Formats: sequence, C-alpha cells, structure tokens
Amino acid sequence: MDIALSDELQVFQSDVRAFLEDNITPDISEAARLCATILAEHGATQDWHKIMYRQGWAAPSWPTEYGGPGWDPMQRYLFAVEYARAGAPRLSPLGLGMVGPAIMGHGNAAQKEFYLPRILSGEDVWCQGYSEPGSGSDLASLQCRAVPDGDDYIVNGSKIWTTNAHHANRMFCLVRTGTTGKPQAGISFLLLEMDSPGIRVAPIHILGGDHEFNQVFFDDVRVPQTNRVGAENDGWTVAKYLLEFERGGSAHAAALRAGLDEVRRMADRRRDSDGQSLLAEPDFARQLSALEIELTTVEFTEHRTMAAIAKRGSPGPASSMLKTRATEVQQAVSELALRAVAYYAAPHQPEERLPGANIAAIGQRDEMSVTARYLNDRAASIYGGSNEIQRNIMAKMVLGL
Repeated sequence: MDIALSDELQVFQSDVRAFLEDNITPDISEAARLCATILAEHGATQDWHKIMYRQGWAAPSWPTEYGGPGWDPMQRYLFAVEYARAGAPRLSPLGLGMVGPAIMGHGNAAQKEFYLPRILSGEDVWCQGYSEPGSGSDLASLQCRAVPDGDDYIVNGSKIWTTNAHHANRMFCLVRTGTTGKPQAGISFLLLEMDSPGIRVAPIHILGGDHEFNQVFFDDVRVPQTNRVGAENDGWTVAKYLLEFERGGSAHAAALRAGLDEVRRMADRRRDSDGQSLLAEPDFARQLSALEIELTTVEFTEHRTMAAIAKRGSPGPASSMLKTRATEVQQAVSELALRAVAYYAAPHQPEERLPGANIAAIGQRDEMSVTARYLNDRAASIYGGSNEIQRNIMAKMVLGL
C-alpha cells in the first residue's frame, strides 16, 4: 500500500480537519473527553451522529450504494486520524460497523432496503445479543432458544454483557434453532425489536462505575421469521462475517496515538521538586518510547487489514492480529496514563465525569476518566472474542497449524 499523500489526499485531509473543528460543539467534545468506555454519553453521541449523517460521513467504510461516501482505504485512514486528533466521540459501531455490514453481506433485498437507511441515519440504535452467562468465548455453546411457531420464532433465554441495550431499540441476536450436529450448525441470526413483549433489560455497572453493559432476558418473545438474516441454522456464517468487522474493520491506531499523546501531555505537567518533568524520568521515558514502537506495529497491521478489505471486501484473519495487538497496546496506554497521574488516580468521582457537572474536581478535570478507563480497558482483550481465541484463529488460518 502506498501511504504517501497525493495533492488530492492532502486537500481531503484538510477538508476533514476543518469540518471537525467547525462542527464539534463544546458539549460533544466534553462528552468524548470524559468517556471511559466504548461509547460516550448517549445524547451527545446521537447529536454527533446526526451531524455526521448530514455531512454524509456517518459510515466511512460503507459503499455509495448504501449511502456511504465511497472512500478508498487511504481516505478512511486519514479520516480516522483526523477524527481521533479532533477528539470526536465514537459513533456506535454496533449498527454502523457490525450489523450493517452483516446485512449488506447476508441480508435479503427487503432487509437491506428497510434497515440500512435507518442504521445510517441513527434512527435505529442497536445492541448485540451474543454472549450468555455460560457462553462467552465458547460462543457456539449458546442456549438461547428460538422455536418456530407459524410465521414467528418464540425466543427464550438471556444474553449478557449487552452493550447499550438500555438505549437500543433493536438487537441483532444469535439463537439456537437446531440441536443436532455440531453446535455451530444449529444457530440462527435474528433481528428483533427491544420493545417486544417479554424482553427485560437489567443493568450491569462495571468496574469504573459506568453503566454500559446489561443482561437481557427473553420470555416467550415473538420474532417474525422474516427477521432472520441468512438461512435457518446458518447464523454462524453471518456471525463470523460480522466479527471480522468488529475485530478489524476500524482504525484503532489513530485513537491509540491520540491517547498516547494525551499521556505525554499529562506527564509533562508533572514536575518533581527540582522542576523536572515526568517525561525526563528514565523508566517512564523508556515505557513511552516502547509504546510508540508498538503503536507503529499496530499501524502497519492496520494498513495490511485495509488492503485486505479493499481486495476481498472483508479483513479476513488479519482482523485477529489487529484485534490482539490493538487491545494489548490499548491496555498498556491506559496503564501508563495511570502512572502519569500518580496519586490523583485515587479519588473516586464518577459523578464529576458526567457532562455538564459543576463539582470541583480533585486534580485536573481532564484526568478524571483515567482510572475508570484503565479499569474498563481490562476487558478489551476479552470482548469481541478473547485474545486467546484470536491466537487460535491466527494459528489455524495464518500459520496453518
């Protein structure tokens, strides 16, 4: 891949930078800065989604036929760099980056016509019904059942660690429709409405004090069979396709570099009794340099993934490499941030991290999310398929073991 910038790409990058500078409001910027989880405060995220949709940039990787900008991999990369540099909040990947591509790849014409415009505009907010209390990394063991009844399925069971379910109006869900043969062979992929009778959402508050996860219970929930994506009992094919995009379909390195730059700024503010910056402390400087090198490896892996998407339409097994390295670097960055703020990491002020809060911060206000982000990032190497599972995929698909 040629990553040298042509004149046209330099103009494109400047236009993206100018748009972001002109359109990120103070409220949206604050919500993004205080975010310690995957998604910033829901209201601000939805407001930003509408702004990006009006500009035509809500789904950078979508083709023009479905309302995307039709950018090539280099344009998407430059957009991600500028997006991270501007500190814009992440739009929910559950619709734009996961179920949207799954519907493009495996949905029928009616599903594409109905769902894709609503995903693009933000009219529908999605959550993912994959993990269960007894089925996490071993997802094929899931037991949430969908039994045919006339033109519907009747769904019973539960899903756990369901990000954004308390805000979502739709879910894409894996359910068991068959019990013979390999476990993967009896799974179907359903789209359901969260206000359906029989659905109950219970909150799960995570280590950093945030409410992002939920457990969702299904009690005789009726779902039309027309809401199935792909053939019955072939949901595992759709799920694997979707997971490739979850693991490798977005630009991680730009956000990681923005996070590392923030660590550098925080460390530069820290002075010892001689007025020396923490950046001059040899061990801290060594760790910072080591992370710079690791970030470079993530960037080049990302370039290979983008090339695979451009060539094949999906990232393939390279997505597992990217997911593994990116999440490990993400955890290392948040750990170094914790060291940079030192004892100011100790105060617990979750209410101060709410957008618009007027509570006096203990320490710098822009450091209030450091501890929560560190705690929440411990899950980064688990969600989306644990890194141990990713290494198994690499061993099989890349190394041929």
